[in-house]
Amino acid sequence: MEEHLRLVSAQADAFVERRSRGEKHPVHDFLFTYYQFSPAKLKRWMPPLGVNIEVADEDVQEMPWLGTAPMQREGSVTQMGTHTMGSGLRDLARWVASLCTAITNRPPRLRCYGLHEWAMVYQQPREQVRHQGYELRLSPETLAEFVRSQTVCCSHYDAFRFFTPEARPMNVFQPVLETRLEMEQGGCLHTNMDLYKWSAKLWPWVGSSLVGECFALAFEGRDLDMRASPYDLKHLGYEPIPIETAEGRAQYELEQKALAEKAVPLRERLGKAAALIAEA
Repeated sequence: MEEHLRLVSAQADAFVERRSRGEKHPVHDFLFTYYQFSPAKLKRWMPPLGVNIEVADEDVQEMPWLGTAPMQREGSVTQMGTHTMGSGLRDLARWVASLCTAITNRPPRLRCYGLHEWAMVYQQPREQVRHQGYELRLSPETLAEFVRSQTVCCSHYDAFRFFTPEARPMNVFQPVLETRLEMEQGGCLHTNMDLYKWSAKLWPWVGSSLVGECFALAFEGRDLDMRASPYDLKHLGYEPIPIETAEGRAQYELEQKALAEKAVPLRERLGKAAALIAEA
């Protein structure tokens, strides 16, 4: 439990504090507003399905959720129950297990260079740029020229759907919601960040430790995503990865590959946990 809190507490608490002051963070808030998993749930430690834990009365006083559904307690032995599971949860778990298997069996593709963030502002009027108040590092004309010089090859539906109308036809792929099993692949930054999304949707039955580790990976991915973006965030401590240069693209590929390798064991664990839930 201590390790779980070490992974998630600082960012969860910081988001709550910012929200109480009416402040926003263009990088970190995404992990809470887009994925929509509350900071309180993120911090709450729960064992996964199939794991028994010893819980004393004082433990329940400190962590009352260990004494309520879906937890089941007999004497001092507590485990995750299945009586509150619905068919919808099992169907989702079955789909997540299939997604994990499909991605694992598919060769990862790198060298997209994070161009999705650039395609989201391609030929867009300044007043429509998503992160208002943050300047772009390049002029709109130079930015557009660079995007046109590259091969845009985003395979992730949730990233592609935010492309500007002008950028959509430039993409090699045209992913839609129904083609996720066929399109998603392990080199994709957002596919790897989505390990947090799918684990959170299967919480608490996947257990909090897996959710917390996926959150930490998503946090690292979001950092890489925005450093490679066209936004100037130096004043927030983000040194840009200038993918408009050959050196920047090489750096992005190295960091993208490292993140993808970290995602492999997490995807394997999520797939196994999801399959267990589907058959419970």
